[in-house]
Amino acid sequence: MAGGNERITKALKEVWRRAENSLCADCGKPGPDWASSTLGVFICLSCSGIHRNIPSISKVKSLRMDHWDDAQVQFLAKHGNAVTKAIYEAHIPIYYYQPTYNDCQVLREQWIRAKYEREEFIEPGKQLPYSDGVKEGILWKRGRDNGQFLPRKFLLSEREGCLKYFTKQDAKEPKINIKIDVINATFQPVKIGNPNGLQITYLKDNKTRNIFVYHESGKEVVDWFNAIRSVQFHYLKVAFPIASDNEIKNRLTRNFLKEGYMEKTGPKQREAFKKRWFTLDHRRLMYFKDPLDAFAKGEVFVGSRENGYSVQKGLPSGTQGNFSWHYGLTIVTPDREYLFTCETEADQLDWIAAFTSVINQAMTPQEYASKCLDAVSFPS
Repeated sequence: MAGGNERITKALKEVWRRAENSLCADCGKPGPDWASSTLGVFICLSCSGIHRNIPSISKVKSLRMDHWDDAQVQFLAKHGNAVTKAIYEAHIPIYYYQPTYNDCQVLREQWIRAKYEREEFIEPGKQLPYSDGVKEGILWKRGRDNGQFLPRKFLLSEREGCLKYFTKQDAKEPKINIKIDVINATFQPVKIGNPNGLQITYLKDNKTRNIFVYHESGKEVVDWFNAIRSVQFHYLKVAFPIASDNEIKNRLTRNFLKEGYMEKTGPKQREAFKKRWFTLDHRRLMYFKDPLDAFAKGEVFVGSRENGYSVQKGLPSGTQGNFSWHYGLTIVTPDREYLFTCETEADQLDWIAAFTSVINQAMTPQEYASKCLDAVSFPS
């Protein structure tokens, strides 16, 4: 910590060490070492970069390297994360997604701008662009067959309980009409190749369908994301009237537990292993030939340990199929074993940890029903 006299340096350290300031005010990352001298919050390096892009609202300084004067330190002492959050996060809708440091840039940036720049959460009952139960607009959608992104009209309706998209602006009938309770949405900037890329998935005939979209505006695509969550929340409040708000919140959109390439073999376990893209979406393990495929080549239900599911490191002895990756793992189900190989040991351990987290959870009645409906399995 450079500059400043001993008294100011000591006072700054005391404020910095308060328990309330031990996590980034915006993403929750431990050990923030930057702060906003105009907002009074302690933030991490990544969030400080976003603050730096809104200089009319926030002036950021390093707690270790920059000089702090007496008035600035007193301002930090008077505010800090707890006081500032009580102002700027006073009325966040229950369904609004609050990103963490593991989330992508567009989610974190729009969360910070929503709080401090647009002041969306200061007043109770404020009309927000994602809160009125209907949203209509253009999103660039990837074509299922040609892979081209083209503008398509989307309509989200709480009254109808669905999300629709139309191939033409003046089309009377939608191309697809998706019930709101089977939708998931998750940001996928790397996979889609756009910083504002959003993956919308839904169940059709108990199979997962993927739609990949983006918008040039980060605010607009995050508004769509939170509008979907808003409509889902109010739909589920009606469907499950005795459930608490937090229980319903936990059933809204979710990030995938794990994605990436593995090699797989067929049910006879003698076929050559083939490289495929895998997605673990809670209890659904899906594989695709290409990460941007609209439909999975196969899906398998991953149940709980008490129902006979387990994950094991390595492959069964005597495995005959040829494989080029040598870090194996085996998923054991009541019906059969599924064999996979990973390129690195780190990938192997990450997949095992993801499967273990699912298998160790008890199954809900809804998941039992889903398993009974799910007749899809991995083909060869």
